[in-house]
Amino acid sequence: MDANTQWVMTGTALLGVAGGVLGSFALLRRRALVGDVLAHAALPGVAGAFLATGTKAVGPLLAGAAIAAVAGVLTMSAIARFSRLKADAAMSLVLTVFFGLGIMLLGAAQRSPGGNQSGLDKFLFGQAAAIVGRDVRVITLAAALLCLLVLLLFKEFKLLAFDPEFGVGIGLPMAAVELVFNLAVVLAVVIGLEAVGVVLMAALLVTPAAAARCWTDRLHLMVPLSGLFGALSGALGTAVSLVGPRMPTGPLIVLAATGIFVASLLLAPRRGLLARSLRSLRTRKAAQRERLLVALYDLAEEAAGAGNAPAVTAEALERRRGIPARSAGPQLARLAREGLVDEAGGTWKLTGRGLAEAYQAARSERLHLVYLMHQADLDGGMTDQGVRPAFAPEIVPQLEQWLRQHGLEPRLLPGHTAGEVG
Repeated sequence: MDANTQWVMTGTALLGVAGGVLGSFALLRRRALVGDVLAHAALPGVAGAFLATGTKAVGPLLAGAAIAAVAGVLTMSAIARFSRLKADAAMSLVLTVFFGLGIMLLGAAQRSPGGNQSGLDKFLFGQAAAIVGRDVRVITLAAALLCLLVLLLFKEFKLLAFDPEFGVGIGLPMAAVELVFNLAVVLAVVIGLEAVGVVLMAALLVTPAAAARCWTDRLHLMVPLSGLFGALSGALGTAVSLVGPRMPTGPLIVLAATGIFVASLLLAPRRGLLARSLRSLRTRKAAQRERLLVALYDLAEEAAGAGNAPAVTAEALERRRGIPARSAGPQLARLAREGLVDEAGGTWKLTGRGLAEAYQAARSERLHLVYLMHQADLDGGMTDQGVRPAFAPEIVPQLEQWLRQHGLEPRLLPGHTAGEVG
């Protein structure tokens, strides 16, 4: 790997770290578009700096971008504070007005002497290949400052993300904290303009943070994980642009970040779509199993009360309890494999183990029915909303008393005793 490639990969990875760390707080504040706003607000500064200096040196152009982005921050804060418009409306106004002004100034720059060769369009989509050692040193310094700032003001930024009103209540200057955070985003945006450009910079602030959010709900884990995903996005995008067909690095960095987000969205163990689908499937199967056990016990209880054998047919389950025979068959077969039911001549009978479990399921369902009937008279509630609800311990004796008063206590069927059902 040649030196220039190392500079580019290091610079984009550090840029991803800075964007990911700050993006975590922006995402949790529901200000995910703030990076997009400030990136677009920087465009008139770039074009204005070129018109004022006549040079395309990176230093003056980035200084102009910083000034315009800070102006965007102050304008956004002033609109939200001194008008009736909310923060999202203020961000929309700043984005559209500043970007429109930037396009106008960019057109004027293109018509100026030497404007066609000005290269200002590179700030729209980035030119990571132009990063050299001096740029990497600047990015390293800026990324280190931003990470240090987050470390020092972690608690304040956490309050800003979750409960700024509480911060005000304990005497913290939350308006100043918000201004500092926005200025930090400005710095991240400005150092990223040359690599990924105005249009794509917002992706490095939002996408790694969104990917990290899929893996954890702890902020102290989300922030470094987001920085790691940002670094991986920068390194992967740069690597693909160098080894594959000649393609711009900035968009590939964004696509790499998007790929990490999609993988996280699908595969994260708790919040991933695959894990959620599996949990939903298991819950649905457990609910169907619980419903079938209750139906078997209820019908067996009725049959025993009429002096008949406590056996149940699939047709009776469909006719009396609304469980379709085509779905009851496979479910009954699974219960048979678990040793909970026996099949004989087209009828199904609960085994000793099945009677014990079905009794508990039926009793839980009837306690829930009594709870709904007398909910207004109770001081406690349910502690679990799972397949088989659990009640607060202090209300269970009252529910059991009502259960007996309403005659809903399940009967002990032939084949098991009170000791077996608990």
